Amino acid sequence: MGRNVLLSSLQNASFSIVFQIICRCITFAINAFIVRNVGREVLGITNVRLLLLESTLLFLSKEAIQRSALSSRHNKQCTWAQLINQLWITVPVCFTLAIPCLYIWLHWLSAVDAVYAEQYRFGCFAIAFSCIIEMTAESPIFVGQVFCFVKLKVILDTGHIFIRSFIFITIVLLNKDITIYAFGIAQITSACTIIVGNYAFYYFYIPRLLRYRDELKKVDDKRVLREKYGQQYENMEDFPFVSIRQMLPGVLPNPGSMFNSDLQTLVLSFAKQGILKQVLTEGEKYVMSVSPVLTFSEQATYDVVNNMGSLAARFIFRPIEDSSYFYFTQSISRDTPLAEQRQSAVQEASDVLAYVTKTVTSIGLLAFVFAQSYAGPVLLLYGGADFVEGGLPELLLRWHSLAIVLLALNGITEGYMFATNTSRQIDTYNYYMAFFSVTFLLLSYQLTNWFGPVGFILANCCNMSFRIGYSVFYVGKQFRQVGPNPLLRSLPGPLYLSVLGVCGVLCKLSEAYFAGRSILWHLLVGVLCTAASVASWSFENRQLLRTGMARYRARKQSITTSADER
Repeated sequence: MGRNVLLSSLQNASFSIVFQIICRCITFAINAFIVRNVGREVLGITNVRLLLLESTLLFLSKEAIQRSALSSRHNKQCTWAQLINQLWITVPVCFTLAIPCLYIWLHWLSAVDAVYAEQYRFGCFAIAFSCIIEMTAESPIFVGQVFCFVKLKVILDTGHIFIRSFIFITIVLLNKDITIYAFGIAQITSACTIIVGNYAFYYFYIPRLLRYRDELKKVDDKRVLREKYGQQYENMEDFPFVSIRQMLPGVLPNPGSMFNSDLQTLVLSFAKQGILKQVLTEGEKYVMSVSPVLTFSEQATYDVVNNMGSLAARFIFRPIEDSSYFYFTQSISRDTPLAEQRQSAVQEASDVLAYVTKTVTSIGLLAFVFAQSYAGPVLLLYGGADFVEGGLPELLLRWHSLAIVLLALNGITEGYMFATNTSRQIDTYNYYMAFFSVTFLLLSYQLTNWFGPVGFILANCCNMSFRIGYSVFYVGKQFRQVGPNPLLRSLPGPLYLSVLGVCGVLCKLSEAYFAGRSILWHLLVGVLCTAASVASWSFENRQLLRTGMARYRARKQSITTSADER
């Protein structure tokens, strides 16, 4: 198999960053439209309560199965037929989970105003239905991930976001009183788009791949076929499907049992961990929903600020985390000590872990420093004067920038740990996750009573600090047998930290001088200081940038050369 995992991971990260930027820009525009024209209470119902239902169902239904399937496929622990059967379990799992979740969302959580009651009920059922039907696309989505169809994922994800947004905005413009109805309809439509898009691709791809294989036996020069078919059909000798029907359960020939016991054991381990991780990820929304600490209007304010504060996480950190996790699962074996694995792969994984951690930590510090001076102007431009009145949004965004630094470090270190843990280690960590989850919920409730919405952010910082500590200990213990801890090379350099500190002081002086005079000049100072900070980081890490670009070009050239030789 000639596919390159590291190159695919890099491509996936770059394409995903572009997609996340497009997605977040659209979402931010829609949120700003709702805040200015419909009201924050409706935004609180849709973005907090209904999206929490979607997040709960999707995460608990597929996260454990998807992660275990990726690891099992790399280690050749099960057949493709067993993987497909396992992936289709997500449909009945999602349906089963939807029943109690709907009852809780409709009867147990704090009630919405009577004027929105019917729309809210429809929205809950629409979210549940969209999640269930979306699970039917897990099989082709997984195949695309394994065989590195990076552009397919980005195109389909971008397309369904545009379709969902277009339908939602069109309905709201026609009648802004049915915004929640529009939200539910748009969610169902986007789920259908995901299903149709993924299956349609393989409906056309598989027949062309079969013709490509037939012609490949008759020609000596693969360049002729590349000009005719393109590169997406090369190095696909291990693609197991000859019909789109084989992506359905029980259709692909299977000499063994329907399900793999080792895979199911790994699924159970990830499932226990997934429940706890979901509580940690969406804990503040669960607290807001279960206990009426904040009104829907205040929930919307927190959600808007939280999303804005998570720009770096959504644009950069999450795509890098996903690609890094995929790379580590394909490079490092879970059940074999590092000393017994191929040392070139271990060294490469060590370098990737160190460089990626250093990069995201530097980005997090950049966001923290500049948020102290630019939280107010950014929120004013986004939501208007009424939105920032009272100072709560600005205060939340400044505190949230602290969480970004911890989020950056936690995402990579924890991702590496999850990618290389054995089933036993995952089970052990689940006990710690249980402790972290309970502590996080208790801290969220208590700190919110003391500090208001800021308490959610402080509780999240404490939680991530606990998780970072555990991950750092794991990485150090694992690499002790093969060399130095790669995380020791992940701290930003003194030049970058010094320039960043000076720029932070200059921006605070700019804020004090230009406050109420000229936002434009204040923003210009920020742009110049950001450029200086990025330039100092690039200069200090110039060897890293050269190595990364050289390695990327070399691997890309090796793939092209090997393809030409075939």
